[in-house]
Amino acid sequence: MTLDSLPEYLGREIAVTGWFPVLQERIDLFAEATEDRQWIHIDRARAPRESVYGTTIAHGFLTLSLLSHLSSQALAIEGASMRINYGLNRVRFPAAVREGSSIRARFVIQDLKPFPEGMDVTLLATVELQDSPKPCCVAEWIIRYYRA
Repeated sequence: MTLDSLPEYLGREIAVTGWFPVLQERIDLFAEATEDRQWIHIDRARAPRESVYGTTIAHGFLTLSLLSHLSSQALAIEGASMRINYGLNRVRFPAAVREGSSIRARFVIQDLKPFPEGMDVTLLATVELQDSPKPCCVAEWIIRYYRA
């Protein structure tokens, strides 16, 4: 897929990633990095007793932040010298990611906006949770691609 061929893919799924495990160590590191140490994320003793999830869960923003990693594993656009995270239009977290679960992402091109140096690509990113009928994250994500 090239930057110039993206219009051919408008409205189509362009990538599906492999499964990625979300382990407690990553959740703990994210809690430290963001200063979000709510017990539901990091207290392995309390969460099984008091949480409706029966275990600790990943932060929604951790799941969202993994979009960059997941997309880099499955999505390559030739003819672009760099890409930047331009922002999000809408984000929802329909299901919790329990510690030890695996996630993967599907990407559909929703919109394309050329600009002189490249193109803004709006992706519908759906992060699936293994063995769950509900996704754990659905986001309209804008990536700005610059021409090589």
